Amino acid sequence: MNPTLSPAVTAPAAGSPDAEARIRELAESLTLEEQVQLLTGADVWATHALPSIGLSRVVLSDGPSGVRGEDFDERHDSVSLPSSSALSATWSVETARRYGQVLGQEARRKGVHAVLGPTINLHRSPLGGRHFECMSEDPRLTATLAAGYVAGVQSMGVGATPKHYLANEAETDRFTADSVVDERPLRELYLTAFEDAITEARAWLVMSSYNSINGTTATENELLKTPLATEWGFDGVVVSDWTAVRSVEAANAHQDLEMPGPAGHWGPKLLAAVNDGRVSRTAILEKVIRILRLAARVGSLEGVAPAVTELPAPLNAAAVAREVAVRGAVLVRNRDGLLPLDPSALAGIAVSGHNAEEARTQGGGSATVMPKYTVSPLEGLRDALPAGVSLSYARAAKVAEGLQAFPRTSLHNPVSNVPGMRVTFLAEDGSDISGEDRLASHLIWFGVGIPEGAAAIRMETDWTAPTAGIHHLGVGTVGKIRLSLKGGEVFNGDIEDDTDILGAALFDPPKTVHPVETTAGERVRIEAVYELPKQQAIPFTAILLGEETVVEDPQAEIQAAVENAKAADVAVVVVGTSAAIESEGFDRKDLDLPGWQNQLVEAVAAVNTRTIVVVNSGSPVLMPWLDKVGAVLLGWFGGQEFGRAIADILLGAEEPGGRLPTTWPAALADVPVLDTTPVDGKLVYAEGIHVGYRAWLKQQAEGGAAPALPFGFGLGYTSFELGTAHAPQSVPAGNDVVVHVPVRNTGTRSGREVVQVYLERRDSAVDRPVRWLAGYSGTHLAPGGADNVAVRIPARSFGHYDDGWQLERGTFRILVGRHSADDFQSLEIELR
Repeated sequence: MNPTLSPAVTAPAAGSPDAEARIRELAESLTLEEQVQLLTGADVWATHALPSIGLSRVVLSDGPSGVRGEDFDERHDSVSLPSSSALSATWSVETARRYGQVLGQEARRKGVHAVLGPTINLHRSPLGGRHFECMSEDPRLTATLAAGYVAGVQSMGVGATPKHYLANEAETDRFTADSVVDERPLRELYLTAFEDAITEARAWLVMSSYNSINGTTATENELLKTPLATEWGFDGVVVSDWTAVRSVEAANAHQDLEMPGPAGHWGPKLLAAVNDGRVSRTAILEKVIRILRLAARVGSLEGVAPAVTELPAPLNAAAVAREVAVRGAVLVRNRDGLLPLDPSALAGIAVSGHNAEEARTQGGGSATVMPKYTVSPLEGLRDALPAGVSLSYARAAKVAEGLQAFPRTSLHNPVSNVPGMRVTFLAEDGSDISGEDRLASHLIWFGVGIPEGAAAIRMETDWTAPTAGIHHLGVGTVGKIRLSLKGGEVFNGDIEDDTDILGAALFDPPKTVHPVETTAGERVRIEAVYELPKQQAIPFTAILLGEETVVEDPQAEIQAAVENAKAADVAVVVVGTSAAIESEGFDRKDLDLPGWQNQLVEAVAAVNTRTIVVVNSGSPVLMPWLDKVGAVLLGWFGGQEFGRAIADILLGAEEPGGRLPTTWPAALADVPVLDTTPVDGKLVYAEGIHVGYRAWLKQQAEGGAAPALPFGFGLGYTSFELGTAHAPQSVPAGNDVVVHVPVRNTGTRSGREVVQVYLERRDSAVDRPVRWLAGYSGTHLAPGGADNVAVRIPARSFGHYDDGWQLERGTFRILVGRHSADDFQSLEIELR
């Protein structure tokens, strides 16, 4: 990825004074036309190259939990890591760093220079559509993990891009919504979540968001300069979210790069604005310098050595994916020590739930990548169970709505006589331009992959029916398409987009579905011809061939699972959500598990007291059966190794190490901060500084409802004792504080404890949360092992924002425990 420098040339290192002088010299040598050209992307994913100064293009790529590269082609597979909510449940900066390093490795493998992540907007409302893609509801936890992620990515010489700056906590009307946030919560919560990634990890990019903040769209907002560039010292590139630049006015802000290209709101319009004095030449020059600085850092500028010349030892990406899935899984119920199971004592396990077989391993939208494989919980358990242990499976409750892509193993390419599907690009006259053999039946082209002159795309495959009976086959897309099944045309017409949501059109497109009767193992010829639109504002095309699950009698399906559970030692029910529920582009309507999943859990638990529920969702769901089952494990969207991680945990090979990064409610009506829908274009953050567990604690203090599961909560397979904590009794205002906590493993297994330290100020001159997270630290101990855990509390944790950071002198209480609602140890400390 980085150019090889001639041994005879000693190039200055990126970031050195000589390199900075060289970058400025190159920027000043360009014509105004060349400078302006560099400020808009060359295409959907890359910046312009300028060979005259040794500048090659810089490639940017989604996403936060995997690196897709410049296309959505499944043949160019990507490692799929667990979602960010799973990562933050590890409460481990070191795990976040390893996670980031894997993304950096993936980026280098794919020729990518900048990863568009981490997504570090806060979990303001559990209805937020990208909740799974963000980290947590707490700014301190988010900031520390984001810094670890950024450090890991950039250790590989690849830029990280914290996003979406700023106050971008909802998807409803996301292009036009105005987030109205008072200065204090803006500083203490939403900016603080970003700060460590900039000031400590020194991120090389930041992505500006679609929304406005207090009346000014993000790409034109003063927040891009202050505090980002001024107070925090950010010297990297501010890249827009795709299409977020709305006018040349953004060039007067600290916005640097408009994406995607080549057409946008800058280009000739910006050139004209500079020539007539609306935008200064100095502003343009400084933006170009920042873009060349990024190019130098990632090795795309000749004559300047990249920022990283010695890479860390490579990590096994699949092993890290499995490790994060285990460490992020949160055990929230374990009645009578049901888990871990003893495989040698098992005769049979009954598994049920649609997500057991078709697990949701990643969220929908731009975070989507194309992994080489995924392991479902059903597959993971089958592989891990000893010989002689029987496993029965019943789907029992449908989850995946709409068309689902065919399993790759069920497809045969009738043209090339290989697995998969034949795709042919057709000219206007119907002649073949080119063709390719594809592996998957969900095809997406975004900016690249469709040859010049193509007017249509033909797809041909032979699908093998897994069972006899009626199968509902179809195609999903937007536009004109012809579909044939078994040699007969079943549809010829237009399918209209009924959402106007880009993410939905790509990943859950509108569809036409048709019943086909087959015998078991019968091959069904499927052919579809899609007519490409003559013009597209954004060059994307998505076509999905697949099958829709249709359940005629839900109760009969549940009864099949019940019969299996009656005969088994243990019942495992996997419940969860889908990409149609959790995705970029739209917010959730409720927190319910879709379909008949709650009824399934209740029915199985009624006949088997040893019922274990695995929750496969990226964000909170309601669990009305929580107290009726033996054990509950929250697995999140667990990445490609999800199934193996679940088997590791259930069968005791590993301990679930996670703690909740966000509060889980018992009822939707209980949630103190819920709204994601703007009113008259404005989404008012009326709760101020009381978000997440802070809002719950305030609500409880006023006599309101408590959550089902508090922030920071999580069980394990062993027990720990926290000894007497120690901290200074008095410190000067502005000093960090270190709290020392003795921890001992009093159980019979190795395990991990996370010590959480909160602050409380009962008699304060300003409004404060009931308590707030100030620091945390984890330790892994063998049985009988002990450690003295040191938890650092930054001086800022004592502060509040009031036209600048203020420190209120006097007594604070330091609370030491395991979660936000624990029976804390309490120490007093005086800030003098």
